[in-house]
Amino acid sequence: MKVAVGSDHRGLVLKDEIIRLVADMGHEAQDCGAYGTQSVDYPDIAQAVGKQIAGGGFECGILICSTGIGMSIAANKINGIRAALCCDAFMAERARLHNDANVLCLGAARTVDVSEIVKVFLTTGYEGGRHQQRLDKIKELENH
Repeated sequence: MKVAVGSDHRGLVLKDEIIRLVADMGHEAQDCGAYGTQSVDYPDIAQAVGKQIAGGGFECGILICSTGIGMSIAANKINGIRAALCCDAFMAERARLHNDANVLCLGAARTVDVSEIVKVFLTTGYEGGRHQQRLDKIKELENH
């Protein structure tokens, strides 16, 4: 699986950890920035990751900022992106199973180990079925 990973300056350390974790899981991770500790605008990074996925070159993405909230809001503005801010493995599992989320958003200012959240997100597939009609409604919202 190809995974686009990005963070703002506050998520830099966690981004590097996640890139290693993704590679250790046997996936290809693409670093979409930030590349240093100088302040950057998180919408630019969300756009870089989102376009990789919306363009079809990557199956999913992971975005990190201080709380994950800003990245989630920004990424969800891109057509075809279903970004989910997940604070635990249960949320990551449900985001994939029920919402077919294709971007995992995380907060760098965390009190939990995010490795399990990332593992669950990357290994859980979309359940489909009754959830598809809801996804279709979400896609319709993109046109308004």
